Amino acid sequence: MIPDQNERLPPVLVKRAARLATSTLANALDEAGIHDKVLNTLKAVSTGMKFAGTAMTVREITAQYGTFTSNDFRVGAIIDAAQAGDVVVIDMAGAKCSTWGGMASLAAKVKGIEGLLVDGGVRDLEEMIEFDFPVFAAHLVPTTGRTRLKVETINQPVCLDGVIVEPGDLIVADGSGVVCLPKDNALELVSRAEEIQRDDEAAVNEIRKGLSFSDAMKKFTGI
Repeated sequence: MIPDQNERLPPVLVKRAARLATSTLANALDEAGIHDKVLNTLKAVSTGMKFAGTAMTVREITAQYGTFTSNDFRVGAIIDAAQAGDVVVIDMAGAKCSTWGGMASLAAKVKGIEGLLVDGGVRDLEEMIEFDFPVFAAHLVPTTGRTRLKVETINQPVCLDGVIVEPGDLIVADGSGVVCLPKDNALELVSRAEEIQRDDEAAVNEIRKGLSFSDAMKKFTGI
């Protein structure tokens, strides 16, 4: 089931999160005692990619070539289920076949989908770059997932890289990695991360003026 529009996070909150580094958000998660929402092994397929958006979740199962039909592939249904501002989040349990390629990237970009996060494989890197569609995945592979995978659920809880992602969670990704901000805590986490960022910016200014790193840490973090 697709979450109702009124269950989605406010776009202004997503925009605020998009201005924050995942490292800063990870610090806010730590301070809040939430230590299981950082996806450590899923990385951008090319440098410079980043996104922030509401999780639209998908779970797929995979098997040998010919196990499923082409109708089970359902990439079109995934894109149809997503809304502008969403991040498509696909749980493939780390499978090394492709669930997504260049044409899907173009269709998602045109629809306003913010990006793709896959615990599994994708392909057509050059087209993803050409279409300016950010993708974070476990594997880049040439092998199609057609007849190798089946979409089992859309907009149900999934697990990627050991992290539970609920539909509607706030996903932020950049060059350092990916964080999942639980929807019920997203506002307080983003607000705290903004405070941390302001302190970091102040520390940078002081270091540029000659303050030592040790003194800057004491002044702005108490370390």
